[in-house]
Amino acid sequence: MSSRTRARASPCSSPTPPRRCSRRRTGGPARLVFAGAGTPAGARSLADLMAAGAAAPARLPVAESDLSLLLYTSGTTGRPKGVPRTHRNHHAGALAHALQCGYEWGERTLGVMPLYHTMGIHSLTSVAAVNGCFVCQPDWSAGGALALIEAERLTALYLIPTLYHDLIHSPEFRPERAASVKKLAYAGAPMLAALTERCVKAFRPEVFVNHYGSTEIYTFSVFPGVDAKPGCAGRAGLYSTLRIVTASTERRVGPDETVAAGDKGEIIARLDSDEAFAGYWNRPDADARALRDGWYFTGDMGYVDGDGDLFVSGRVDDMIISGGENIHPVEVEEVLARHPQVRDVAVIGEPDDRWGERVVAFCGAHGRRPHRGGARPPLPRQPRPGQLQAPAAHRLRRRDSEDRLGQNPSPSAPRRPRHGDPTT
Repeated sequence: MSSRTRARASPCSSPTPPRRCSRRRTGGPARLVFAGAGTPAGARSLADLMAAGAAAPARLPVAESDLSLLLYTSGTTGRPKGVPRTHRNHHAGALAHALQCGYEWGERTLGVMPLYHTMGIHSLTSVAAVNGCFVCQPDWSAGGALALIEAERLTALYLIPTLYHDLIHSPEFRPERAASVKKLAYAGAPMLAALTERCVKAFRPEVFVNHYGSTEIYTFSVFPGVDAKPGCAGRAGLYSTLRIVTASTERRVGPDETVAAGDKGEIIARLDSDEAFAGYWNRPDADARALRDGWYFTGDMGYVDGDGDLFVSGRVDDMIISGGENIHPVEVEEVLARHPQVRDVAVIGEPDDRWGERVVAFCGAHGRRPHRGGARPPLPRQPRPGQLQAPAAHRLRRRDSEDRLGQNPSPSAPRRPRHGDPTT
């Protein structure tokens, strides 16, 4: 929020059509401000606005509870929802992220996650909190990122799993080029165990953090030793309180309907965190679905293991019900990803006359199509996949298969639809 005008900022990517940006309401019609060369029609140049502001009156007082900016969720489940973020939210999120990722004074990180995305904002604010360096990469490419890592001696990376995948599979990657990187953290989607192992081998990090959260509540949980326990989301963050409750798409579950340790259910988070929002921007319908009695219902499935650590096992609405059994796609993906010929994998449910749904796996191969032979590790208490096939062979919409395989071209795109914007 501008300290001179109390204007509410809502960042958009430059490819976003101006008409779509202008629909975002902040108490009135949105006014577009464009940073960079070639200001489009209907927008005002940021440079011109800054020049005009030089003669503006003194700054207005700003309170911690004042809005800082509006971040919009991806909208993969419907119309995008605005998430108001206060100055208190950002301050708490920056400190929590720096501490939870083990940042030290003067840390240096890659600024490639978009600043209209919660990961981009917290990459910037957390590094600022430790007097560090935020090295911008305007457009993602693995080769460009490696060049910046090497030239700028970057020490920490905070990326979605897709970008780590791109880095370590780049023909330009050599471990010595990334030798300065000592701290890895990921969010935005689950990281399969096979990719975790490859990242450990490629970077040999001192810290490897799984950060699980959302735009609505920046941190749900963190786990600082992903290399020792792949896929683990750990314990609640500095400001967080979590529960696992009965999961249902058919009725309204209350926050006291907790499940037993080891059982799967929906993950919910308390709204009294300093990192938590107070509700969506002008969307009482979305509030009614996600907010209940002081808790935020994430829509994520998870369970707590014998050590008290959280694991995220997919989405409530991703769950496949086949022959009366609940099947979680992530568990099937974990097994298939270990096949030596499988490079990418995504599992979905397809309607089936007999089973209700059957399990279908989309696999991207290393150079050639994967075959059905070879050792097949057992899936714990789950039916085996009904099919193993190339993505082009299925009847799904292109966007569905791309999102599930992590091939959506936007670095901010979540791997699966969510209430909001995931950062696990």
